[in-house]
Amino acid sequence: MLALHHGDIRTALAAAAAAFSSHNSTPPFGGGRREWRPAAFLRPVAARAGPSPRPLAVSVAAPPSVKDGEKPEICTADELHYAPVPGTEWRLALWRYRPPPEAPKRNHPLMLLSGVGTNAIGFDLSPGASFARHMSSQGFDTWIVEVRGAGLSMRINELKAIDEPFMPVMCCTDSVDKINPNDAMLVKKSLIGRSGPVPDSEIANVNDKTTDPITWNEPKLVTELTATFMRLAERFSGYLNEGQLRDISAKLFDQISKLLEDTRLSERYNEIAENISALLETRQNSAVAGQIKDLSQRLVNVIEEGQRSVSPQLFDLQERLSATIEDFQKQLDLIITYDWDFDNYLEEDVPAAMEYIRLQTQSKDGKLLAIGHSMGGILLYAMLSKCAHEKIKSKLAGIVTLASSIDYTTSKSSLKLLLPLADPAQALNVPVVPLGVLLAAAYPLSSRPPYVLSWLNDQISAQDMMHPELFAKLVLNNFCTVPAKVILQLTTAFRDGGLHNRTRTFFYKDHLCKCDVPILALAGDLDLICPPEAVYETVKLIPKEMVTYRVFGEPDGPHYAHYDLVGGRMAIKEVYPCILQFLSRHDDLPTPDSD
Repeated sequence: MLALHHGDIRTALAAAAAAFSSHNSTPPFGGGRREWRPAAFLRPVAARAGPSPRPLAVSVAAPPSVKDGEKPEICTADELHYAPVPGTEWRLALWRYRPPPEAPKRNHPLMLLSGVGTNAIGFDLSPGASFARHMSSQGFDTWIVEVRGAGLSMRINELKAIDEPFMPVMCCTDSVDKINPNDAMLVKKSLIGRSGPVPDSEIANVNDKTTDPITWNEPKLVTELTATFMRLAERFSGYLNEGQLRDISAKLFDQISKLLEDTRLSERYNEIAENISALLETRQNSAVAGQIKDLSQRLVNVIEEGQRSVSPQLFDLQERLSATIEDFQKQLDLIITYDWDFDNYLEEDVPAAMEYIRLQTQSKDGKLLAIGHSMGGILLYAMLSKCAHEKIKSKLAGIVTLASSIDYTTSKSSLKLLLPLADPAQALNVPVVPLGVLLAAAYPLSSRPPYVLSWLNDQISAQDMMHPELFAKLVLNNFCTVPAKVILQLTTAFRDGGLHNRTRTFFYKDHLCKCDVPILALAGDLDLICPPEAVYETVKLIPKEMVTYRVFGEPDGPHYAHYDLVGGRMAIKEVYPCILQFLSRHDDLPTPDSD
């Protein structure tokens, strides 16, 4: 089995970052998509201190689906629906696949949930390799749910703001020219702040005898700095504790300090920065506002004094300071805009999607069948645990989990390499993880000589299990940007007690012993992300009469890695029939006295 090391992770990230930055002004996904405009139409989702009081079952109005002619080309479903999430501005994209007339008649619709940071494409790679289309051909009214921030899901203002074509062009592959639909929440290159020394080529040697002295627009700089500090104090009140607030403000001061040309002024600069940090921790009031403005003025004065004391002067220093402030403001936007975690998916998105599907399909007993891959299966496990604890019905007739577990403590999952990155302080420095951008940038290094990142392929699919073009489409189009808060919560599955809620007051494994919903749990023999031992760690918690466990893969092949259970070349012959047999068995309607 392939062994991974932290050096491999660093190599992958460095290569991805290099490829990412090499595009200069060209975004990772070109074409006619609209720009990322957080200030204009992305409103923050309010952070919550504890579990939502909202029950798992919610009621939502059912808006009409998007007409076929209005669907973006990337959506290969029969219909595209948008389900509102109560209490938020989110509208979840639901890809619907209607059964053909000749298919068997079924009693329950089928809901598909994908993994962390993925969209619907993994379930519908091509007409000949479509998990969703195959299930609909067997009679199931099939719905793929894209949770908030994934794929075509978007906030309500984004839906109103769409005024350009949906279809961008991939710019990073030769063989696959399909597109990535995740740009609604894409972290663009302009969001990565530029800091540090400027190359010599950008420094102008100004001759004072022939050039007018460089002038500053001092009031503008003072206003920008003051507004940034006040915004930091206002918007982050209740979101960050005092220590975290000091850490993130220190990041801005560190970036600005790199513009300080005269090191003799460092002591004065640090004193002002410390005073501003202390004021930020007192939170917002009118007295603080005045003091911050005064300190911002002093900060600008120090930088200006440093500019005058060196020769040659930097002709673009004011622009660089303004750019530093602007980049920092965008970082704040990221932290607020991507303010959700696993519990938001569980308590808000999935119930809203289930209710919408029930209203659209009019299931006779109000139940759904559900299949979850990776995090999708984790969501289903967590939902069953909460329902068992609260003694309420889950409204699920049966579930299938593919490569999923809520307890990885005993496994050798490659995801353990992410644990050092899951420190809460790192979540502030890196508020989002742009999986789509990183994988697209790393893909050429994993699929072409000298194959320096070939180990990434084994994380996704076993050798020869996916057609190269489909594998490329999966890697380049299926992944999107994930909040660090989601990653941070999911990594609790590697710690004692397994996955827990955001407040560490509910451990999802503790109540699976009371599960009353039939479960089929499948694993792949060469799954490095969720190995069979991790899947079984969850299976053994469930009553034996309620769960069926199976590992796919043979000693001499074929083998199944993380995505092969869904899109591997042998899945349609080996995995799909197993799933269909289970779904058919539990699609029967209950007798009046059995529910």
